[in-house]
Amino acid sequence: MLYLAEAQKKSGFIGGGRVEFKLLACQQSEQNWTAVRGAEIVPASEDATYSAGALVMLELGGNRQIQRHSEASRQLVAILQKFSDQSKRFKTQEEEIEQWKQSLTYQSHELNRREMELETRQEQLEQAEADLEQLETQRQAVETAQEDIKNLQQEFERKNQELEGAWAHLNGEMRRLEERQAELGQTSSGLNPAQIQPVQEALNRLTGTVAPTESVREQLNHAFALISQQQDMLSQHWQTLDQQRTSTEERRNQVEQQAEDLQQGWQKWRQAEDALLDARAELKIQEGLLSNQQAQMHSLSEQLTGQGNLHQQVYDLLNTSDKVRLGKNVDVMSLDAMAIEELKALVEDLEKDLGKVSRFVSDQEEELNLQQQAIDEIKHRIGQANEYDRLQLETELADEQDRYQMLNKTLVGQRRNLLEREEVLSQHQAVLLRRQGLATDETSENSVDLEPVLNQIDDLRQKTSSEIQQLEEQIKQIQASIEELRQRVEQQTDEQTAQQDELKHLEHELLKQRSEVAALGAKMSLYEEILQPTQDSLSNLKQKLDEIAGLMAQFQEASDYQLQAIAEMRQTVQSLTGDQSPELAAS
Repeated sequence: MLYLAEAQKKSGFIGGGRVEFKLLACQQSEQNWTAVRGAEIVPASEDATYSAGALVMLELGGNRQIQRHSEASRQLVAILQKFSDQSKRFKTQEEEIEQWKQSLTYQSHELNRREMELETRQEQLEQAEADLEQLETQRQAVETAQEDIKNLQQEFERKNQELEGAWAHLNGEMRRLEERQAELGQTSSGLNPAQIQPVQEALNRLTGTVAPTESVREQLNHAFALISQQQDMLSQHWQTLDQQRTSTEERRNQVEQQAEDLQQGWQKWRQAEDALLDARAELKIQEGLLSNQQAQMHSLSEQLTGQGNLHQQVYDLLNTSDKVRLGKNVDVMSLDAMAIEELKALVEDLEKDLGKVSRFVSDQEEELNLQQQAIDEIKHRIGQANEYDRLQLETELADEQDRYQMLNKTLVGQRRNLLEREEVLSQHQAVLLRRQGLATDETSENSVDLEPVLNQIDDLRQKTSSEIQQLEEQIKQIQASIEELRQRVEQQTDEQTAQQDELKHLEHELLKQRSEVAALGAKMSLYEEILQPTQDSLSNLKQKLDEIAGLMAQFQEASDYQLQAIAEMRQTVQSLTGDQSPELAAS
C-alpha cells in the first residue's frame, strides 16, 4: 500500500542521524487519500539518504516493511494538478448551471410579460368590439332619426303644397272680390252677407291651412341633439383611433429598431464565428506541432535508451572480461608497506562496502524497471483513451518519464561508483594475494582502459538528456497552449451556441411582433372603414337638417306673413261690410 511520509533524523547517541519515516497519509484509491491517525514511525532502509523534513512516497508490504521509496514532490505536484483540474471543471460546470438558471428565469419572466400583454390586447380588442357594437346601435338610431326627419320633410312639403293651394284659392277669391268691388264702384256702402260669406269661408280655410311649426321644430331640435350626441361619440372613437395609430407607429418603430439590433447581433455572431474558426485552425496547428515534438521526443528517448544499453554493455565487459578495466589505480607501494593483517582487514572492509553498494544498486535497478513498466502501462492506456483523458495521461507520462530520467541519471553514477569500487577491490585483492604468495596477476597492466569510452558515452547521454529536457519544456508549453486554446474554443463554442439560440429566439419574437403590428394596422384600417362611412352619413344628415332648419325658418317667416295678410284681409272685409256683419267682425 502507498503512503505519504515525512523523513526524520533519529536523535540520540546510539543510532543518531539515522533516517526514519513518519506516516502522514494512506492512499485508499487513485483519487482518495486518508490521514494516518497517531504518530506511526517506520524505520528506513540503509540506502535512504533523505534530509529531515523531506516528503517521501513509501510502498509498504503486509509486514510493514518498505518495498520502495522515492521523493514525493513530483507525485504531490501531479495530485495537486489533478485536483486543480477537477476544481476548474467543477467551477466551469457550476458557472454553466448558473447561466442556465439565469436563462430560464429570463425566459419565464419574458413569457409572463408576453402573457400579460396578450391579455391586455385581448381586453382592448373586446372593448373595441363593444364600442363597435355600440356605434352600430347608434348608427341605426341615427338612420331612424334620419328616416323621421325625411317623413317630417315630406309632411312639410305636403303642407306647403296645401298652403300654396289655399293661397291660390284666396288669391282667386280676392280677385273676384276686387272685380266685384270694381263693379259695384262707390254706389254701395258695404257688402251684403251673401257676398261676404264666400270670402269668410276662404279666410277660414286659409287660416286652417297655416301649418303649426312648433312640433316640427321640437323634432328638429331633438334630431340636432341626437346628431350632436352621436358626433361626440364618434369624436371619442376618432380620438381612440388616433391614439392607437400613434401607439402602433411607436411600436412599429420599436420593432424596426429591434430588427436593426438583431441584424447587428447576427453580424457580431458571424465575426465571432470566424474568430472561432481561426482558433480551431490554430488548435489543429498546435496539435500537429505537439505530435511532431512528441515523435521527436520518442526518437530521442530511443536514442537515450540505446546509449544506455551501450553503456550497460561496456559495463558488462568490465564484469565478464579481465582484459578491460577502468582507469582507477591504487597506491601499490603503500599497500606493500602496509602490514598484511591490516591489508587483509582493509580488503574485508572494501568487500563489505562493495556488497552494500551492490545491493543498493540492485534495488535501484529494480525500481528503474518498475518505473519503465509504469511508463509502458501509461502509453498503453493513452492508446485506448479518448481525447480528454489522453491529455491527462500524457501529463502523467511526462511526469513518469521525468522520474525515470532522474532515477536513471542517479543510477549511472551509482553504477560507475560500483565498478570503481570493484576495480579498487580487485587491485587490493591482487596485492594481498601476491604478498601471500598465492597468485600473481599482471593482467591489469595489459588490460584496456574503458574510462574514455564510458566518458564519451556519458557525454552523449548527457547531451541527449539535455535535448530531451528542452523538448519536454517545449512540449509542456505546447500542451499548456493547447489546453488554453481548447478551453477557449470550448467556451467560445458554448457562447456561440447560446448566442445563436438567443438570436433565433429574438428573431422568432421579432416575426411575432411584426405580425402583431400588422394585425393592429389591419384592425385600425377596419376601424377607420367603419367610422368613416358613419361620419360621412352623420355629416350628410346634419347638412340636411341644417337645410331643413333653413326651410323651417323660411316657412315660419312665410306663415307669419300669411297670418298678417289674413288679418289685413279680415280688416279690409270688415271695412267693406261696415257694421252689417258682426259675425265677420267676431271671426
